[in-house]
Amino acid sequence: MKTVLRIIISIMVFLLYPYLVYRGVQEGVVWFAPAAIASVYFYQAVNARNRKIRIQKLAIVLMLFVGAIYFQDTVAKLVPIIIQLSLMLFFGKTLLPNKGPSLVERFASLEFPVMPPVLMRYCRHLTVIWTGFFAFNVLACLYLALFAPVQWWAIYTGVLIFVLTALIMIAEYIWRFFMFRRIDLPSAQIPGIKETAKMMIINGRKIWLDIQAS
Repeated sequence: MKTVLRIIISIMVFLLYPYLVYRGVQEGVVWFAPAAIASVYFYQAVNARNRKIRIQKLAIVLMLFVGAIYFQDTVAKLVPIIIQLSLMLFFGKTLLPNKGPSLVERFASLEFPVMPPVLMRYCRHLTVIWTGFFAFNVLACLYLALFAPVQWWAIYTGVLIFVLTALIMIAEYIWRFFMFRRIDLPSAQIPGIKETAKMMIINGRKIWLDIQAS
């Protein structure tokens, strides 16, 4: 129960982060937002079993605390870049030689223990799309952080990123039916959004840790 509560709190902090930065800039306390995120990363670093992961998270904590003191506005707006870059590397790492199978295939294999080659290629192509999406977000967030008003940055990082993510998921879900039927997969075996989301929530943490440790 405590683990679930900590996960929920962490998710809420990250989701509210753009708004916290926006309000922080308006009220002159922008340091609070990166300090809150730094505390989350510090907790994760303390509890990390992998030494490499612990060092990476502590480096982020140090950067955020230094930025909260000396470069408040800029560093506060760079946090979404760290998140999107982490996701890009998380997806992209599984596309490298000897690092497979692709991330989407790892999730799909939980629902399809025996996958036809065409489905494996589909999962790899979908992983490429998500990797490219997160790479685009890195560039967009960086540009907005450096050159755009804070309200534009907050709208993109706090709203539009999630809208675009939802659109990609919906588009993939629609295309999934056409592609799966093309390979003669019975419609009863085509997982729905609810089943897919449940499977990702249950197994996501384990797969995340496995990829980080690889």
